[in-house]
Amino acid sequence: MILMNLEEWRKMIGKERMEKDMFFKTHSESPIPLEERVKFKGLSYYPPNPKYKFVIPLHEHKEKIEIQVMDTAGQIRIFKRWGEFRFVIDGKEYKLQVYTNNPLEEELFIPFKDTTNGKETYSAGRYLDLYYHRDRTPGGNWILDFNKAYNPWCAYNTKYACPFVPPENWLNIPIPAGEKDYKRGDSNDA
Repeated sequence: MILMNLEEWRKMIGKERMEKDMFFKTHSESPIPLEERVKFKGLSYYPPNPKYKFVIPLHEHKEKIEIQVMDTAGQIRIFKRWGEFRFVIDGKEYKLQVYTNNPLEEELFIPFKDTTNGKETYSAGRYLDLYYHRDRTPGGNWILDFNKAYNPWCAYNTKYACPFVPPENWLNIPIPAGEKDYKRGDSNDA
């Protein structure tokens, strides 16, 4: 992963959002119900804000405990608690647990809730996915960018089942970054 300047980063965020909107509007695997795609104008996002982008180490747990997480269909999913990120917002440190369901895939899963849920963002929380090849710096840190926070697919369509956010990842602050709540007929406002 090559670190980029602020303007390049903003352009990258904008490009990723446009590509996602196009996928959601046109692709056969879009979670947006077919009958809603005709009116779909794009998702709503917070404007990119570098305050919610961190380049930090992952504090890997020595003992990787399996946890059970209920999903929206009432099924249990198993994740390994892989490590935690520690980051500072407005002078206060916060932690988020990082999970994986297959360590061989080199994908990290960070579900989280914050105080925007149910007001500006999806009530059940949002997710971040990090990939070793994309989100890790040459120095070994990780890029934890809340501007890439996204809604689970169950926010768009009830046919999908999504894991709930474990209480240990409920933040008592707002994270006004990434995707906002999906409302039918939304237009992209960022």
